[in-house]
Amino acid sequence: MVHWKTIKQEANDVANGTTSALANVNKSLKLIQDNEEFGAIISVIKDRSIERAKFIDAQIAKGQKVGRLAGVPFIAKDNFLTFGSETTAASNMLKGFNAPYQSTAIEKLEAEGAICVAKANLDAFAHGGSTENSDFFVTKNPHDKTRVAGGSSGGSAAAVTLGLAPFALGSDTGGSIREPASFCGVVGLKPTYGLVSRSGVVAMASSTDVIGPITTNVADAALVLDIMSGKDLLDSTTIDNDPKGYELNGAKSNISGMRIGVIKEYMDDGLDPEVKKVITESIEIFKKAGAVIVDVSLPSLPTALAVYYIVVPAEVSSNLSRYDGQRFGHNDINAKTLEESYVNSRSQGFGSEAKRRIMIGTHVLSSGYYDAYYKKAQTVRTKLINEFNNSFKSVDALIGPVTPEVAFKIGANSDDPLKMYLIDIMTVAANLVGVPAISIPAGLAGDMPVGLQIMAPQQKDRDLLILASEFEGLIK
Repeated sequence: MVHWKTIKQEANDVANGTTSALANVNKSLKLIQDNEEFGAIISVIKDRSIERAKFIDAQIAKGQKVGRLAGVPFIAKDNFLTFGSETTAASNMLKGFNAPYQSTAIEKLEAEGAICVAKANLDAFAHGGSTENSDFFVTKNPHDKTRVAGGSSGGSAAAVTLGLAPFALGSDTGGSIREPASFCGVVGLKPTYGLVSRSGVVAMASSTDVIGPITTNVADAALVLDIMSGKDLLDSTTIDNDPKGYELNGAKSNISGMRIGVIKEYMDDGLDPEVKKVITESIEIFKKAGAVIVDVSLPSLPTALAVYYIVVPAEVSSNLSRYDGQRFGHNDINAKTLEESYVNSRSQGFGSEAKRRIMIGTHVLSSGYYDAYYKKAQTVRTKLINEFNNSFKSVDALIGPVTPEVAFKIGANSDDPLKMYLIDIMTVAANLVGVPAISIPAGLAGDMPVGLQIMAPQQKDRDLLILASEFEGLIK
């Protein structure tokens, strides 16, 4: 399914005239058209992408300097605001919405010559782990069309696996980049909280939302992060990037003597035996490379999922309150009063999962329940942060599975919200504590991909990427 060289090679080929930006865009658009059956793409940005490609080719013809991503097509999850297409967040609430500005991440990539060719499917408003909550259609797993691609960035992960573009963008609130990357067998990076601006990305939960790339290899993820990262005046939560940058350029780390912690709570009886086998083999690869393997216990980890599904719905209920049908978004034109307009617009525009999360969030924030639920969850969240910080005093990185099982069958969990939420059990903690985490293809369980999850201390994204790249080299 691989149709592209590395991002750097693709950009070099455009810059030196081996190929053209227009040829790349047309190739990507054709691949998208040929793979419609997988439901990875919501909309195509045809006219604008062709126009941008012609502009880049004209710059090169004049001998002008072009960016590091010149002529490289990419796909954005449809919760990123973009020009040339609607931004729907896969929800009927935003169907027909054309953004008045672009997200900072898109702007930074375009400044380096990248070309956004399409918008990828997701669970509506990024609420889910399978894209079955998309108001439009379900994305199918490229390895098995009867299985989910994961979520909420399922369309982005499937697009990269299918080779529709060299890379895609996703958002990760509780595993929404890493889980689909694991299910589809590609690389998914969740950077440190605040390292990439969230300006112009439809908000889900503001204290855990993170923007990151989905790619076919670690070096590509590092390059994209290097371009997107850094402070942004439009997002007050952004932080400075590493002075060394994130592009690897052949950077190596000596695994020999490195202390790597295996998360005890992720390797228990709830883990599918075949997935456990792949992760155990990955641990052995590190051991053979000279790493010191340490069992690490994080006592509060079993509570992380409960904390997440209190804190996140609370923030969801707040963030979704702006969709009231008045200034933008779905509006019931038959409503006769303002109250009726509010009620009908939200009833018609939101899907069942958004409504479920709004109700949970409103409940935990309500008088009489705030202390019992939300305040207590934030206390446990602080406990989790302290436990992670303490563990990183004795180990350089933490490893474990991304999910307890491989991609499940479409429809298998859709009638059971609790079962669906449990798929997030191994990914939510990284978001709650704000540390960087990555999913790297580690092997197969049966015929389906399994990702290895590596986590590093906050702002150690460069170290995480170098270690992930080393592991990638060891398993090839």
